Amino acid sequence: MALLGQASGGFTESSSALRILHVGVCNTVGVLTEDAFTQTNPPLSATHISDQVDTTALGTLSGSIAFTRPDEGSNYIGGPVADETGLVALGVFINSANGNSYENTPGTASGKGPYVSAQGCYANSLYEDKNLDSGAALTYTTGEALVASLNGYLTNVHAADNARERANSSGHNQHGEKAAGNTIIGILKMPADATQDELVYDQRI
Repeated sequence: MALLGQASGGFTESSSALRILHVGVCNTVGVLTEDAFTQTNPPLSATHISDQVDTTALGTLSGSIAFTRPDEGSNYIGGPVADETGLVALGVFINSANGNSYENTPGTASGKGPYVSAQGCYANSLYEDKNLDSGAALTYTTGEALVASLNGYLTNVHAADNARERANSSGHNQHGEKAAGNTIIGILKMPADATQDELVYDQRI
């Protein structure tokens, strides 16, 4: 099933993975980390790579999760790193940090990476389509809670071998919640299918 409405190319010709349907807050408070422009994709778990990710692109991608990065300093944001200390999901990047060919590159020029936070409704074509541990294909179902994967992409697998904000040694995550309490990025409204290769969700972060 596709969303109601029409667009040139059926929404498939956009250079951004994140498609804004009803915007929450477009946040530009924060400075991109240096590795926001150089990270490989996927950045951390490349055992079972999603077919949805452009592995030739460097830097944080449109549709990926923006995290706090205290390893770089206060007010820094970027993609995921192996050290989870202070790493908390903030929202979803609107644009890829390095931009796209034949387009302006405001991220490189300004050091800013706008991301959406505080509710809204979005369609996102960047997500994990495989279990990062087993390689099994993922099936998404309406009503599921979406979280950040180890790579900083959307996933519906909350287990520690797939999700980014795992519990620390005290049995709590960065928010003080009990283990398995990953930050919920959104609630899935429409899974991807042959007609529309996007996850449509109401954002909750």
